[in-house]
Amino acid sequence: MKNRERLGSRLGFIMLSAGCAIGCGNVWKFPWMTGQYGGGGFVLVYILCLLLLGLPVMTMEFTVGRAAQKSPFKMFQTLQRPGQKWGFMGYLALIGNVSLMSFYTVVTGWIINYFCKFLVGQNADLGFVPMITNPSLNVIFLAVTVVFAFVVLSFNIQGGLERVTKYMMVALLILMIVLAGHSMTLPGMKEGLAFYLVPDFSKINGSVIVGAMNQAFFTLSLGIGSMAIFGSYIDKDRALLGESVNVIILDTAVALLAGFIMFPACFTYGLEVDAGPSLLFNTMATVFNNMAGGRLWGTLFFLFMVFAAMSTVLAVCENILAMTRDMFGWSRPVGSLVCGIVIFLLGLTTALGYSVFSFQPFAEGSAWLDFWDFIVSTNALPLGSFGFALFCCHKFGWGWDNFVLEANAGSGLKVRPWMKPLFQYFVPVVILFIYIYGLVTFGWR
Repeated sequence: MKNRERLGSRLGFIMLSAGCAIGCGNVWKFPWMTGQYGGGGFVLVYILCLLLLGLPVMTMEFTVGRAAQKSPFKMFQTLQRPGQKWGFMGYLALIGNVSLMSFYTVVTGWIINYFCKFLVGQNADLGFVPMITNPSLNVIFLAVTVVFAFVVLSFNIQGGLERVTKYMMVALLILMIVLAGHSMTLPGMKEGLAFYLVPDFSKINGSVIVGAMNQAFFTLSLGIGSMAIFGSYIDKDRALLGESVNVIILDTAVALLAGFIMFPACFTYGLEVDAGPSLLFNTMATVFNNMAGGRLWGTLFFLFMVFAAMSTVLAVCENILAMTRDMFGWSRPVGSLVCGIVIFLLGLTTALGYSVFSFQPFAEGSAWLDFWDFIVSTNALPLGSFGFALFCCHKFGWGWDNFVLEANAGSGLKVRPWMKPLFQYFVPVVILFIYIYGLVTFGWR
């Protein structure tokens, strides 16, 4: 077997993994879900889900990836015991990653469009609905996103993906801190922070818990091998629980910073916090158009969003590329070309889903984006995370002893014996219960 590609530094690994985790999930999805689910109570449950479910599953993903030295498509077959049939997890990972990119590339295109409009000063009459119902605009920016991603990925991992993502992440964090500091000076700061940070326990119900778990997995890209692939690129000098903590801290910091930017601004300008998926676009554009220096702040904000979204697109497309190369033995350039074409064609469903390809899979007003998100957030992420927990912690899979031996190799924070019941029973049982509850209460029609 040829030597697997390696990342050039530990910082590269942490930034690359965090880059995959940090994206539209933090700044597009987390704030609007926080707004719709009542503010501080959702934030509290979300953080608990990150700690009790997200951290164990991320550790398992990194561990399986590093032990197998394969993409998610083959890592389960590599580690399973004789006679076991875990290969289906590879197909679930591939379906999850491809489905994610079928709408995520389009949302990234929307963000690039808003950045361009602010940059050239055409931000006065921006609107979310006119944008998503414009077929040519959607197709053009989808193409820009997909072409950029696969051109970067056609180079080797260290020279392309790692280098680009490290710079993106540093710029992202600086911009977030500056914008959050600016929001702290707004008149509605106290009201916004009270809504955002003070839990209203009367608003915490089953739907809030389902939403918080799915959002925790979505923001960390867990369950579909997006983290496992980066585990396969690192050496054994660091224990993986500690590395997972570092990635989750970075990811959560960005999500929380997004709330610090948005909610004081919403309360300052009397804008709806529960606007839903359009919150980032309509609300933030309105905010910037009504403040001093708004064009500059808007340009910076959407520039940061381009960084965040593209880092995830690069990381997940790297995952898809690695899986298809494992399947077909393609070179990086050939794999990049084929995968890029497939992702572009599937992304057309979402790009044209509000105009040419009208499709209403669930309740009135739903579209292709909701269909792909249902496959990913409601099904692939929790089911995949459930599968990782069973595989790593039970004898009918890889097994607890093998998992701990690999996870604890190297220095740093390690998995301890007292954590075994949490990893082995609590995590899969809670995920399965919340998943089933979520399906039963889902808004089908």
